[in-house]
Amino acid sequence: MRLAEFNTAPREDVLAVLRSCANVDRWARAVADALPFATVAEALAAARTAAEPWTDAEIDAALARHPRIGERADGGAADAAMSRREQSGIDTDAEVQERLRAGNAAYEERFGHVFLIRAAGRSAVQILAALDERLTHTPDQERRIAAAQLREIAVLRLESILEGTN
Repeated sequence: MRLAEFNTAPREDVLAVLRSCANVDRWARAVADALPFATVAEALAAARTAAEPWTDAEIDAALARHPRIGERADGGAADAAMSRREQSGIDTDAEVQERLRAGNAAYEERFGHVFLIRAAGRSAVQILAALDERLTHTPDQERRIAAAQLREIAVLRLESILEGTN
C-alpha cells in the first residue's frame, strides 16, 4: 500500500496497516487522524510524534506481538511476515541460535518480556552484543530502550509499506 492508497483507504484498513507496524491502538488512531500526508516523510514524522511516549500498557501490547529474536514468527498476519523479513539476516548457525535462545531466556527472566531489537540491518553478532549489554541494564533503563526499539520498528515498517518495499 503506497502513500496515495494509504491516504484514501477506509479508516479500518489504515488502522489495520498501522497495527501491523505496532499493536498500539492509540498510536494507530493518532496517525490515522492526521491523514492525509503529502509525503512519506510527513507520515513517518507523524508516526514518530504519536509514539512519543508510549505508556507501559502500550509497550506491553506492542511487545506481545513480537516473536523472540532468532525465532520465526508464525502465521500469515502482516506483522508476522514483516518480522520474518526483518530477522532474515540472522545467522541460523546452531551455536548462534543456542546463544540467542539462552540470551532470550535470561532477558525474559530479568525483565518479564521478550528482548526486542530492530533486527533489520543488524547481524547476529551485533544483536548478541546488544543482548549481552542490555542484560546489564536496570528495568527502567531497559523499558526505555525497548520502547525506543518499538518506535524504530514501527516507523521502519510503515516506511516499507508506504514506499512499497515490504
